[in-house]
Amino acid sequence: MAGVPPKDSGKPETGNVTDDPAAGDEEGMALSEGVTEKEAVGEAEGEGMTEKEATAQVKGVAGAEVGGVGSSEDAGASEEPPETEQVTMKVWRGDPSGGAFVDYVLPRVEGEVVLDVVHRLQATQAHDLAARWNCKAGKCGSCSAEINGKPCLMCMTRMEELPGDTVTVAPMKTFPIIRDLVTDVTFNFVMARQIPAFRPKEPEPDGTYRMQQIDVNRIQEFHKCIECFLCQDVCHVIRDHEVNKLYYAGPRFFVRAAVLEMHPLDTIDRRDLLKEHLGLGFCNITKCCTEVCPEHIHITDNAIIPLKERVADSAYDPVAWLGRKIRGRRKARALEVLELAPAHAAPTSDDLRPAMATQDESGESASRDSAGAPDRSDGGNAGGEHGNNTGG
Repeated sequence: MAGVPPKDSGKPETGNVTDDPAAGDEEGMALSEGVTEKEAVGEAEGEGMTEKEATAQVKGVAGAEVGGVGSSEDAGASEEPPETEQVTMKVWRGDPSGGAFVDYVLPRVEGEVVLDVVHRLQATQAHDLAARWNCKAGKCGSCSAEINGKPCLMCMTRMEELPGDTVTVAPMKTFPIIRDLVTDVTFNFVMARQIPAFRPKEPEPDGTYRMQQIDVNRIQEFHKCIECFLCQDVCHVIRDHEVNKLYYAGPRFFVRAAVLEMHPLDTIDRRDLLKEHLGLGFCNITKCCTEVCPEHIHITDNAIIPLKERVADSAYDPVAWLGRKIRGRRKARALEVLELAPAHAAPTSDDLRPAMATQDESGESASRDSAGAPDRSDGGNAGGEHGNNTGG
């Protein structure tokens, strides 16, 4: 090994000096081709070097050759294949009668998403694992689940982005269990049918409709919704209080109402419906729904808060009240529209009461450990299938 000459040396030295006791063996390897160290030093002195510089140069060459031999040995050792990295998947298994997390250990594969790992489990270790999926491209909203406790799409959550070697996968807590990772989302379809559909005004004399571009841009964002219902799952109003499902539509349907309320050609006023039947006032704008939206829709800022402002103006603004008295209503009230609609097209929250009564009578719960979501109540009839159900 090369070193640096001491500072109190009598004259400047440019060679490499070593005090390594193993240098003798290395020198033998470097000078094994019939040239002794003394002869090599003599040749170096003949070229104008001092004896000390010549000795340092000869020993430095020997060390370099020995280092080359060692590096080749290290290179051969590094060619050994590395050990395969393992990942533990804690997947919730069960049905309405109960369930628990089950651990599955399998090799980690580069580039996989959580849905890929679930499919590998179905093919190798858990052939009867039930999971819902469809497009595997983040556009159908079918593979919603809670990954490490956070509502996510399994097809859009990359394994390498999850910390640690253990990943927890659980079904959405807000909705009743059907089996394993599949939940009954009937609640969402019942609420969707309570919102009157778009009803445009009469066309212009030339038979066309006209809108300002600013009105188009305002509602365009909301049309990106894929109905994954992650915002419904994370909303604590119905996640933590099952009884509120009778009176609260949830973020997804506030977005739906905002699309219609902000449409300049629509002729139905849904503000009373939002206030009295869909529970807009329950939302306390914590923005949880915005954080989990895979389409990055600004649900709270662009949909819920503007709807709250419109409802407040309608119910409490005296100037708006006086204007309606003088000019009359320019839109039909949503509650009146629902009264005239066929029963199959406009069900009410009463449709949810039989399912909730079943839950109250059973009193059973499907328990989850602390790694996933907290305990949840089971119940509800299977229905509202959304996407593909895989598993036995």
